[in-house]
Amino acid sequence: MSTSVTVSEARSALPEIIERVLAGDEVTLTRHGIAVAVVVSPDALRVRRADQALIAAASVNELLEQGRRSGLRSRPTMSGERAEALLVDLRAARSRG
Repeated sequence: MSTSVTVSEARSALPEIIERVLAGDEVTLTRHGIAVAVVVSPDALRVRRADQALIAAASVNELLEQGRRSGLRSRPTMSGERAEALLVDLRAARSRG
């Protein structure tokens, strides 16, 4: 369950907010009617971050699969000279770094 309180109310109600979060609730803090923060348990935050990472990984995997299915072009799209110039630049940047 999600609850919304103003920042001013939260200052005086912090112990109650913590109890609600420990009970599994989320508490949204608002300022001038705009949500500025959400208080959640560390476990809930970890789950959300893991879910986001899994979604991003699935997206990358789909892009890799699309690349595998499309195959390589029949002829290079970059000249040998341009490729060599890029390698020279890359090696120079690594030696500086």
